[in-house]
Amino acid sequence: MKLNEVFSGNYLKADDLQGRTARVTISKVEVKEFDDGNKIVLHFQGKDKQLVCNRTNCSIIAENLGTQETDEWTGQTVQLMVKRVEFQGKLVPAIRVVLEDKKPVVAAPKAAPAPQPVALESSPIDDSDVPF
Repeated sequence: MKLNEVFSGNYLKADDLQGRTARVTISKVEVKEFDDGNKIVLHFQGKDKQLVCNRTNCSIIAENLGTQETDEWTGQTVQLMVKRVEFQGKLVPAIRVVLEDKKPVVAAPKAAPAPQPVALESSPIDDSDVPF
């Protein structure tokens, strides 16, 4: 048995994504009190685990949605991916939020080949396959 299965808890960890990118829709945003203060917690449609959203992820969401009002985040689709980040002097895996690209698509000239999709650091998967 894997340790992550024994100590799974209610909150997402980088291991839960199994190195993949997950597309999820925010169903609820709440503030919860933890030992080290209040934190934003994101709930996702059809998922059991929540994401304790750090300042970095909150800033990414607020900037990309154009609002710091967390009530307006409900219903928005985001991608969760694992990135290695520095924490207390060490590189550790962490969950990062990536917003769906909602920029208008500009059609390429007819003679030009269609643009190829850009690969993400981890493999995208359908949210129905996300293991959390």
